[in-house]
Amino acid sequence: MNTDLAGEYRPTPSHTVGPFYGYALPYPGGADVAPAGRPDAITLHGRVLDGAGDPVPDALVETWQAGPDGTLRGRPGSMRRDPADGGFLGRDGTDFTAFGRCATDADGQWAVRTLPPGPTGGPDAPYISVCVFARGLLHHLFTRAYLTDGTGAADADPLLSSLTPRRRRTLLAVAEPHGLHRFDIRLQGEEETVFLEFR
Repeated sequence: MNTDLAGEYRPTPSHTVGPFYGYALPYPGGADVAPAGRPDAITLHGRVLDGAGDPVPDALVETWQAGPDGTLRGRPGSMRRDPADGGFLGRDGTDFTAFGRCATDADGQWAVRTLPPGPTGGPDAPYISVCVFARGLLHHLFTRAYLTDGTGAADADPLLSSLTPRRRRTLLAVAEPHGLHRFDIRLQGEEETVFLEFR
């Protein structure tokens, strides 16, 4: 903290935590991971909620996933830049990049249009990795949205099988009609989403 001559404390930049995510990080088409016209596209959507259950209107959600064939590599070079000013024009609309980014709206809602992730060959059930940036967080949070298909594949997943049923439920995206999957992210509280730590 800095003090001025009157003894008042002012925050220094290192003490300031967002919300700055909506300014430069979102880009046109960031939530459109699936190429245009794909009939197998799905939409993963939900809300980011704080410990009181109130929406977080200025969070940023990033997703990364395996492709439908289970490969863990998206197509590089699918982002286009404006040749005049260097700004992002958005995705090219034909390649699957496996990466998505979107800001939450005033009600804390977010949505990513993507392709269903395929099995990667290990014991993990198909999932989409999710990273959350939000005000008050000094470090972003990692979690997974598992897309369950009712076949029992989630029962053999090492992470899911290590959790109690109540905690496991926070990682399961709920299938809805028309290719929608709901995945609410609760940052704190009784129904807090399970977050992962990477070392």
